[in-house]
Amino acid sequence: MEVSVLIAKTASVIYLSAALGAVISRDQYRRVVEDFFNNAGLTYLTGFIAVILGLLVVNYHNHWTRDWTVLITILGWLTLVKGVMIIAFPKFVEGYSKAILKGKGSLIFPYIAAFVGLLFGYFGFVR
Repeated sequence: MEVSVLIAKTASVIYLSAALGAVISRDQYRRVVEDFFNNAGLTYLTGFIAVILGLLVVNYHNHWTRDWTVLITILGWLTLVKGVMIIAFPKFVEGYSKAILKGKGSLIFPYIAAFVGLLFGYFGFVR
């Protein structure tokens, strides 16, 4: 359970920071996404890091239980899949990301990130 709490605390801070940044600096986030995909090395490195983080969670926290820790397992698998997608299909991920940011996704993303951050924050810091 200690590993679960540590991962929940870390995820909480990351998601809440992303939500706050997306609310305060929406245009900056759009530029970051555009610049990110214009740098092939950075794109590959980010995908590689996501694969490593996803594999760490999947290998050390693969808990398919009926409690909140399953959320961390799901997060690990999603991170792993996202990393593989960034490495193997960067143009697809770029198109998908830009489509989300051009549509209502840039308005919805901060709320989803804040919800996930608060959820992990509750399990990591409060509970």
